[in-house]
Amino acid sequence: MLGGDEAAFSELVHRYHATLVKVAGYYVKSHASAEDVAQDTWVAVIRGAEKFEGRSSFKTWLLRICINRARTLGVKEHRTVPTDPRESGPSVPPSRFNSGGMWSDPPVPFTDTVDARLDNSVLVNAVRDAIASLGEPQLAIVTLRDVEGLSTEEVATLLGLSEANVRVILHRGRAKVRGIVESAMRGTKI
Repeated sequence: MLGGDEAAFSELVHRYHATLVKVAGYYVKSHASAEDVAQDTWVAVIRGAEKFEGRSSFKTWLLRICINRARTLGVKEHRTVPTDPRESGPSVPPSRFNSGGMWSDPPVPFTDTVDARLDNSVLVNAVRDAIASLGEPQLAIVTLRDVEGLSTEEVATLLGLSEANVRVILHRGRAKVRGIVESAMRGTKI
């Protein structure tokens, strides 16, 4: 791409454009705005490709440009997330535990069924819907970390949060996803 190879640039657009739109969607109000941010990101990549120093992966560099552009559009005014569990409530409802602190209603282990039945559209749709129902910044963190596969450090850098804060938010987001999926799967045989 740095040498002007259009095929290489086209491959990068094919590989990362949907991710850019998805990430931009966390910061802007409409899909059209997310598409605009993605387009602006590609223009910035073309204009600034020689500035890529390789201190991070290309994907991280690309997402940083995208997030900066999306933030400039100005949807995320506040980014403060409480890290004290007493401020935001427990990750798992206390009703799931008995008086001795043991699970009275343990999590349904569906990890084995996911590996065994990747084509289970009911479960896949339940997970997608659960992730989509998360508020910010849990939606962004769970998607970047668990769907896109970025490291905690990369997510923290991209979102301007500490790694500890990312871990706390990720834990809470995963707990919410698990609860939503468990509720959706009750009564549905997987």
